[in-house]
Amino acid sequence: MTGDPLAVIDKQVATWFYDRTTPALTTVMQAITSLGAAPVITGITLLTFVLLLWWRYWYQVLALLLTVPGGMLFNVLLKSAFARQRPTFENPIVTLTSDSFPSGHTMAATLLYGALAVFVILAIQAWRWRVLVVLVAWLVILLVGFSRIYLGTHYLSDVLAAIAAGIAWLALCLTAVDTFRRRRLAARSSESKKESPIHLA
Repeated sequence: MTGDPLAVIDKQVATWFYDRTTPALTTVMQAITSLGAAPVITGITLLTFVLLLWWRYWYQVLALLLTVPGGMLFNVLLKSAFARQRPTFENPIVTLTSDSFPSGHTMAATLLYGALAVFVILAIQAWRWRVLVVLVAWLVILLVGFSRIYLGTHYLSDVLAAIAAGIAWLALCLTAVDTFRRRRLAARSSESKKESPIHLA
């Protein structure tokens, strides 16, 4: 956090982008970064939640609730544990007082758009569309992360850590829900076999 090589690289990258900001690109980056902002993430999550309930995709509902709200709580705990200060500049584009590590916007984007990508992949069969969905999700996540560095609100390691933590949490939640689903199916299958009549030859 202070003088190790990663912290040095963080400061160099942050300064490099700060020295090359332009009004037009800043406007674009502010629009992109909103894809990871709390209002947008909350709105998309609620809409997805309602649609999944309407379609009765109960396991996807559970996965969504564990992934996004649970993951953002995990992010808050990480921020509190590391308590890293944000980048400082003479004339900052954005001024924030909360902790920096890991990036909340980037982690929220990783959790939500990663989960949506998994849900869509499970619903379609064509591999070309599956590849496209994965690429679009990754593009959005990377752009949100890049926007946070460009706007001077996070260091490079903040963004990389957020992506890594988001992927890990997403994988954990999806694995847990799938394990729960398999066990329930196995239990139902076992019960149905016990209740089925025995036919003697």
